[in-house]
Amino acid sequence: MTFEELMDYAISHNCSDVHITQGTHLAVRRYGELHILDELPTMEEAQQMIYAILSTDQIKRVEDGQDVDVGCVIDNNIKIRANVYHQRNNLACSIRLLMAEIPEFEALGLPEVIKELATANNGIILVTGPTGSGKTTTLSAIVDYINKNEAKHVITIEDPIEYTYPHNRCMIHQRQVGYDVPSFASALHSSLREDPDIILVGEMRDFETIAAAITAAETGHLVLSTLHTQSAAQTINRIIDGAPADMKMTIRTQFASSIKGVISQQLLPMTDGNGRVLATEIMVGTPAIKNLILEDKIQLIPGAIQSARQFGMHTLNDNLVELYQMGLISRKTALDAAYDPQELEKFLGTAVGGSSFF
Repeated sequence: MTFEELMDYAISHNCSDVHITQGTHLAVRRYGELHILDELPTMEEAQQMIYAILSTDQIKRVEDGQDVDVGCVIDNNIKIRANVYHQRNNLACSIRLLMAEIPEFEALGLPEVIKELATANNGIILVTGPTGSGKTTTLSAIVDYINKNEAKHVITIEDPIEYTYPHNRCMIHQRQVGYDVPSFASALHSSLREDPDIILVGEMRDFETIAAAITAAETGHLVLSTLHTQSAAQTINRIIDGAPADMKMTIRTQFASSIKGVISQQLLPMTDGNGRVLATEIMVGTPAIKNLILEDKIQLIPGAIQSARQFGMHTLNDNLVELYQMGLISRKTALDAAYDPQELEKFLGTAVGGSSFF
Protein backbone atom coordinates (compact mmCIF):
# COMPACT_ATOMS: atom_id res chain seq x y z
CA MET A 1 0.00 0.00 0.00
CA THR A 2 1.35 3.42 -0.95
CA PHE A 3 0.87 6.59 1.10
CA GLU A 4 -1.71 7.81 -1.43
CA GLU A 5 -3.64 4.53 -1.20
CA LEU A 6 -3.58 4.73 2.60
CA MET A 7 -4.97 8.27 2.52
CA ASP A 8 -7.65 7.25 0.01
CA TYR A 9 -8.67 4.40 2.33
CA ALA A 10 -8.80 6.72 5.38
CA ILE A 11 -10.85 9.34 3.55
CA SER A 12 -13.32 6.85 2.04
CA HIS A 13 -13.85 5.25 5.47
CA ASN A 14 -14.35 8.58 7.30
CA CYS A 15 -11.27 8.13 9.47
CA SER A 16 -10.02 11.00 11.59
CA ASP A 17 -6.48 9.72 12.22
CA VAL A 18 -3.87 7.48 10.60
CA HIS A 19 -0.88 5.84 12.32
CA ILE A 20 2.23 4.67 10.46
CA THR A 21 4.96 2.91 12.46
CA GLN A 22 8.02 1.09 11.20
CA GLY A 23 7.89 -2.58 12.13
CA THR A 24 4.18 -2.87 12.81
CA HIS A 25 0.75 -2.73 11.18
CA LEU A 26 -0.92 0.42 9.90
CA ALA A 27 -3.79 1.73 12.01
CA VAL A 28 -6.66 4.21 11.63
CA ARG A 29 -9.12 5.86 14.00
CA ARG A 30 -12.75 5.87 12.86
CA TYR A 31 -15.48 7.58 14.87
CA GLY A 32 -13.22 7.59 17.90
CA GLU A 33 -12.21 3.89 17.79
CA LEU A 34 -8.78 2.62 16.76
CA HIS A 35 -8.66 -0.10 14.07
CA ILE A 36 -5.50 -2.10 13.29
CA LEU A 37 -5.27 -2.83 9.56
CA ASP A 38 -3.98 -6.03 7.99
CA GLU A 39 -1.38 -4.08 6.04
CA LEU A 40 2.17 -4.59 7.36
CA PRO A 41 4.56 -2.40 5.36
CA THR A 42 8.25 -3.15 5.29
CA MET A 43 10.60 -0.84 7.20
CA GLU A 44 11.48 0.93 3.94
CA GLU A 45 7.84 1.25 2.84
CA ALA A 46 6.83 2.76 6.20
CA GLN A 47 9.70 5.24 5.98
CA GLN A 48 8.69 6.22 2.45
CA MET A 49 5.10 6.79 3.60
CA ILE A 50 6.26 9.07 6.41
CA TYR A 51 8.79 10.94 4.26
CA ALA A 52 6.06 11.58 1.65
CA ILE A 53 4.72 14.48 3.78
CA LEU A 54 8.10 15.92 4.81
CA SER A 55 10.27 18.56 3.20
CA THR A 56 14.02 18.04 2.80
CA ASP A 57 14.64 20.19 5.87
CA GLN A 58 12.09 18.25 7.91
CA ILE A 59 13.61 14.92 6.86
CA LYS A 60 17.00 16.17 8.06
CA ARG A 61 15.51 17.18 11.42
CA VAL A 62 13.87 13.77 11.79
CA GLU A 63 17.13 12.01 10.95
CA ASP A 64 18.84 14.18 13.57
CA GLY A 65 16.47 12.66 16.14
CA GLN A 66 13.95 15.48 16.42
CA ASP A 67 10.16 15.22 16.54
CA VAL A 68 8.55 17.24 13.74
CA ASP A 69 5.08 18.79 13.45
CA VAL A 70 3.72 19.07 9.92
CA GLY A 71 0.74 20.81 8.39
CA CYS A 72 0.13 20.39 4.66
CA VAL A 73 -2.31 19.61 1.86
CA ILE A 74 -2.05 16.22 0.17
CA ASP A 75 -2.86 15.45 -3.46
CA ASN A 76 -6.61 14.96 -3.02
CA ASN A 77 -6.94 18.46 -1.50
CA ILE A 78 -7.26 17.13 2.05
CA LYS A 79 -5.48 19.07 4.78
CA ILE A 80 -3.53 17.05 7.31
CA ARG A 81 -1.74 17.71 10.59
CA ALA A 82 0.98 15.23 11.48
CA ASN A 83 3.58 14.54 14.12
CA VAL A 84 6.63 12.46 13.20
CA TYR A 85 8.46 10.92 16.15
CA HIS A 86 10.75 8.07 17.18
CA GLN A 87 9.85 5.02 19.27
CA ARG A 88 12.03 1.98 20.03
CA ASN A 89 14.58 3.42 17.64
CA ASN A 90 12.07 3.36 14.75
CA LEU A 91 10.08 6.08 13.00
CA ALA A 92 6.39 6.63 13.68
CA CYS A 93 3.86 9.15 12.44
CA SER A 94 0.40 10.20 13.64
CA ILE A 95 -1.70 11.99 11.03
CA ARG A 96 -4.92 13.94 11.70
CA LEU A 97 -7.18 14.43 8.67
CA LEU A 98 -8.85 17.82 8.60
CA MET A 99 -11.95 18.92 6.73
CA ALA A 100 -11.15 20.25 3.26
CA GLU A 101 -13.28 23.35 3.88
CA ILE A 102 -13.98 25.21 7.09
CA PRO A 103 -17.50 24.07 8.07
CA GLU A 104 -20.33 26.45 8.94
CA PHE A 105 -21.63 26.77 12.51
CA GLU A 106 -24.80 24.89 11.63
CA ALA A 107 -22.91 21.94 10.12
CA LEU A 108 -20.91 21.52 13.34
CA GLY A 109 -23.96 21.80 15.59
CA LEU A 110 -22.55 24.79 17.49
CA PRO A 111 -24.97 26.86 19.62
CA GLU A 112 -25.99 30.27 18.26
CA VAL A 113 -24.67 32.05 21.37
CA ILE A 114 -21.12 31.47 20.07
CA LYS A 115 -21.84 33.88 17.21
CA GLU A 116 -22.69 36.55 19.79
CA LEU A 117 -19.46 35.84 21.68
CA ALA A 118 -17.47 36.10 18.43
CA THR A 119 -18.61 39.71 17.90
CA ALA A 120 -17.10 40.91 21.21
CA ASN A 121 -14.52 43.70 20.90
CA ASN A 122 -12.26 42.33 23.63
CA GLY A 123 -11.89 39.57 26.18
CA ILE A 124 -11.02 35.89 25.93
CA ILE A 125 -12.98 32.94 24.51
CA LEU A 126 -11.71 29.43 25.23
CA VAL A 127 -12.59 26.23 23.38
CA THR A 128 -11.76 23.23 25.55
CA GLY A 129 -11.96 19.46 25.40
CA PRO A 130 -9.88 16.30 25.08
CA THR A 131 -7.62 15.58 22.12
CA GLY A 132 -9.66 14.84 19.00
CA SER A 133 -12.77 16.69 20.18
CA GLY A 134 -12.79 19.18 17.30
CA LYS A 135 -11.44 22.23 19.13
CA THR A 136 -9.40 23.42 16.15
CA THR A 137 -12.38 23.08 13.82
CA THR A 138 -14.60 25.07 16.20
CA LEU A 139 -11.98 27.83 16.45
CA SER A 140 -11.68 27.88 12.66
CA ALA A 141 -15.46 28.18 12.29
CA ILE A 142 -15.42 31.15 14.68
CA VAL A 143 -12.64 32.87 12.70
CA ASP A 144 -14.44 32.12 9.43
CA TYR A 145 -17.66 33.65 10.81
CA ILE A 146 -15.78 36.77 11.90
CA ASN A 147 -14.08 36.93 8.49
CA LYS A 148 -17.45 36.97 6.75
CA ASN A 149 -19.16 39.44 9.08
CA GLU A 150 -16.61 41.81 10.67
CA ALA A 151 -13.91 44.13 9.29
CA LYS A 152 -11.10 43.13 11.67
CA HIS A 153 -7.37 42.42 11.68
CA VAL A 154 -6.84 38.84 12.84
CA ILE A 155 -3.47 37.34 13.80
CA THR A 156 -3.28 33.59 14.35
CA ILE A 157 -0.43 31.82 16.16
CA GLU A 158 -0.46 28.10 15.39
CA ASP A 159 1.66 24.97 15.60
CA PRO A 160 1.23 23.96 12.83
CA ILE A 161 -1.07 26.09 10.64
CA GLU A 162 -4.04 23.87 9.84
CA TYR A 163 -6.70 25.92 8.07
CA THR A 164 -5.84 28.88 5.85
CA TYR A 165 -8.23 31.80 5.53
CA PRO A 166 -8.82 33.95 2.44
CA HIS A 167 -9.05 37.71 2.99
CA ASN A 168 -12.80 38.37 3.09
CA ARG A 169 -13.91 41.26 5.28
CA CYS A 170 -10.93 40.63 7.56
CA MET A 171 -7.19 40.87 7.03
CA ILE A 172 -5.75 37.65 8.47
CA HIS A 173 -2.07 37.01 9.16
CA GLN A 174 -1.09 33.48 10.20
CA ARG A 175 2.16 32.76 12.03
CA GLN A 176 3.56 29.27 12.60
CA VAL A 177 5.54 28.50 15.74
CA GLY A 178 9.02 27.28 14.83
CA TYR A 179 8.98 28.99 11.44
CA ASP A 180 7.58 32.52 11.71
CA VAL A 181 8.06 32.91 15.45
CA PRO A 182 9.93 30.93 18.16
CA SER A 183 7.06 30.40 20.62
CA PHE A 184 3.40 31.12 21.38
CA ALA A 185 4.32 33.52 24.19
CA SER A 186 6.82 35.54 22.12
CA ALA A 187 4.34 35.77 19.24
CA LEU A 188 1.66 37.00 21.63
CA HIS A 189 3.94 39.71 23.01
CA SER A 190 4.96 40.93 19.55
CA SER A 191 1.39 40.75 18.19
CA LEU A 192 0.39 43.60 20.50
CA ARG A 193 2.57 45.86 18.34
CA GLU A 194 0.96 44.64 15.11
CA ASP A 195 -2.42 46.41 15.41
CA PRO A 196 -4.60 43.28 15.84
CA ASP A 197 -8.28 43.27 16.74
CA ILE A 198 -8.35 39.49 17.27
CA ILE A 199 -5.56 37.10 18.26
CA LEU A 200 -5.98 33.35 17.90
CA VAL A 201 -3.58 31.25 19.97
CA GLY A 202 -3.66 27.63 18.81
CA GLU A 203 -3.04 26.27 22.29
CA MET A 204 -2.20 27.69 25.72
CA ARG A 205 0.50 25.22 26.71
CA ASP A 206 2.18 27.02 29.61
CA PHE A 207 1.66 29.78 32.14
CA GLU A 208 3.71 32.30 30.16
CA THR A 209 1.34 31.91 27.21
CA ILE A 210 -1.74 32.03 29.46
CA ALA A 211 -0.54 35.23 31.15
CA ALA A 212 0.27 36.87 27.80
CA ALA A 213 -3.14 35.89 26.40
CA ILE A 214 -4.99 37.34 29.40
CA THR A 215 -2.95 40.54 29.17
CA ALA A 216 -3.82 40.84 25.46
CA ALA A 217 -7.51 40.34 26.29
CA GLU A 218 -7.33 43.01 29.00
CA THR A 219 -5.72 45.54 26.68
CA GLY A 220 -8.57 45.68 24.19
CA HIS A 221 -8.16 42.57 22.02
CA LEU A 222 -10.37 39.55 21.52
CA VAL A 223 -8.31 36.42 22.20
CA LEU A 224 -9.36 32.94 21.04
CA SER A 225 -7.58 29.85 22.30
CA THR A 226 -7.86 26.22 23.44
CA LEU A 227 -7.15 24.15 26.54
CA HIS A 228 -7.30 20.41 27.23
CA THR A 229 -9.97 20.64 29.94
CA GLN A 230 -13.39 18.99 30.05
CA SER A 231 -15.63 21.59 31.70
CA ALA A 232 -15.91 25.30 32.36
CA ALA A 233 -15.10 24.88 36.06
CA GLN A 234 -12.06 22.72 35.31
CA THR A 235 -10.90 25.34 32.79
CA ILE A 236 -11.01 28.12 35.37
CA ASN A 237 -9.13 26.00 37.89
CA ARG A 238 -6.48 25.10 35.30
CA ILE A 239 -5.90 28.78 34.44
CA ILE A 240 -5.58 29.89 38.06
CA ASP A 241 -3.79 26.82 39.48
CA GLY A 242 -1.11 27.13 36.80
CA ALA A 243 -0.03 30.51 38.15
CA PRO A 244 2.81 30.90 40.67
CA ALA A 245 1.54 31.33 44.23
CA ASP A 246 2.33 35.06 44.34
CA MET A 247 0.39 35.66 41.10
CA LYS A 248 -2.75 33.59 41.65
CA MET A 249 -4.86 36.49 42.90
CA THR A 250 -3.73 38.72 40.03
CA ILE A 251 -4.51 36.06 37.42
CA ARG A 252 -7.87 35.33 39.07
CA THR A 253 -8.81 39.03 38.90
CA GLN A 254 -7.56 39.45 35.33
CA PHE A 255 -9.27 36.29 34.10
CA ALA A 256 -12.58 37.18 35.79
CA SER A 257 -12.58 40.61 34.15
CA SER A 258 -11.68 39.34 30.66
CA ILE A 259 -13.52 36.02 30.24
CA LYS A 260 -16.24 36.16 27.57
CA GLY A 261 -17.02 32.48 27.32
CA VAL A 262 -15.86 28.88 27.61
CA ILE A 263 -16.99 26.28 25.08
CA SER A 264 -16.23 22.76 26.35
CA GLN A 265 -16.87 20.03 23.82
CA GLN A 266 -16.65 16.32 23.05
CA LEU A 267 -17.33 14.25 19.94
CA LEU A 268 -19.47 11.23 20.81
CA PRO A 269 -20.31 8.12 18.76
CA MET A 270 -23.85 8.11 17.40
CA THR A 271 -26.20 5.25 18.14
CA ASP A 272 -26.42 4.24 14.47
CA GLY A 273 -22.62 3.85 14.28
CA ASN A 274 -22.38 6.22 11.31
CA GLY A 275 -20.61 9.19 12.76
CA ARG A 276 -20.12 11.34 15.82
CA VAL A 277 -22.16 14.14 17.31
CA LEU A 278 -20.96 17.24 19.17
CA ALA A 279 -21.76 17.56 22.88
CA THR A 280 -21.06 20.93 24.49
CA GLU A 281 -21.04 22.90 27.69
CA ILE A 282 -21.34 26.68 27.28
CA MET A 283 -20.37 29.20 29.96
CA VAL A 284 -20.84 32.91 29.27
CA GLY A 285 -18.91 35.49 31.30
CA THR A 286 -21.91 37.15 32.96
CA PRO A 287 -21.48 39.34 36.07
CA ALA A 288 -22.64 36.41 38.22
CA ILE A 289 -20.03 34.07 36.70
CA LYS A 290 -17.29 36.70 37.06
CA ASN A 291 -18.16 37.16 40.75
CA LEU A 292 -17.95 33.40 41.41
CA ILE A 293 -14.47 33.38 39.83
CA LEU A 294 -13.37 36.38 41.89
CA GLU A 295 -14.72 34.87 45.11
CA ASP A 296 -13.10 31.47 44.39
CA LYS A 297 -16.45 29.69 44.36
CA ILE A 298 -15.72 27.62 41.29
CA GLN A 299 -17.71 24.66 42.63
CA LEU A 300 -20.86 26.78 42.17
CA ILE A 301 -20.20 27.39 38.47
CA PRO A 302 -22.23 24.36 37.16
CA GLY A 303 -25.28 25.49 39.14
CA ALA A 304 -24.87 29.06 37.90
CA ILE A 305 -24.69 27.82 34.30
CA GLN A 306 -27.81 25.70 34.76
CA SER A 307 -29.83 28.60 36.18
CA ALA A 308 -28.85 31.08 33.46
CA ARG A 309 -30.04 29.44 30.26
CA GLN A 310 -31.51 32.76 29.12
CA PHE A 311 -27.92 33.83 28.38
CA GLY A 312 -27.32 30.83 26.12
CA MET A 313 -25.56 28.73 28.76
CA HIS A 314 -25.98 25.02 29.40
CA THR A 315 -24.06 22.32 31.24
CA LEU A 316 -22.62 19.25 29.55
CA ASN A 317 -25.18 17.10 31.36
CA ASP A 318 -28.01 19.26 29.96
CA ASN A 319 -26.74 18.65 26.44
CA LEU A 320 -26.15 14.93 27.03
CA VAL A 321 -29.75 14.50 28.18
CA GLU A 322 -30.96 16.36 25.07
CA LEU A 323 -28.83 14.23 22.73
CA TYR A 324 -30.04 11.05 24.46
CA GLN A 325 -33.69 12.07 24.22
CA MET A 326 -33.20 12.77 20.50
CA GLY A 327 -31.88 9.22 20.07
CA LEU A 328 -28.48 10.43 18.84
CA ILE A 329 -26.40 8.81 21.60
CA SER A 330 -26.87 5.78 23.84
CA ARG A 331 -27.32 5.94 27.59
CA LYS A 332 -23.90 4.35 28.10
CA THR A 333 -22.25 6.92 25.81
CA ALA A 334 -23.89 9.74 27.76
CA LEU A 335 -22.77 8.37 31.12
CA ASP A 336 -19.23 7.71 29.88
CA ALA A 337 -18.97 11.32 28.64
CA ALA A 338 -20.35 12.99 31.78
CA TYR A 339 -17.98 14.51 34.31
CA ASP A 340 -20.77 14.06 36.89
CA PRO A 341 -22.32 10.68 35.92
CA GLN A 342 -24.30 10.32 39.17
CA GLU A 343 -26.15 13.56 38.50
CA LEU A 344 -26.67 12.56 34.87
CA GLU A 345 -28.04 9.16 35.92
CA LYS A 346 -30.70 11.01 37.90
CA PHE A 347 -31.58 13.24 34.93
CA LEU A 348 -31.67 10.31 32.50
CA GLY A 349 -33.91 8.35 34.84
CA THR A 350 -36.34 11.26 34.90
CA ALA A 351 -36.09 11.66 31.14
CA VAL A 352 -37.20 8.06 30.47
CA GLY A 353 -39.56 7.52 33.36
CA GLY A 354 -37.05 6.03 35.78
CA SER A 355 -35.72 3.32 33.47
CA SER A 356 -32.08 2.42 34.04
CA PHE A 357 -31.36 0.21 31.02
CA PHE A 358 -28.43 0.94 28.72
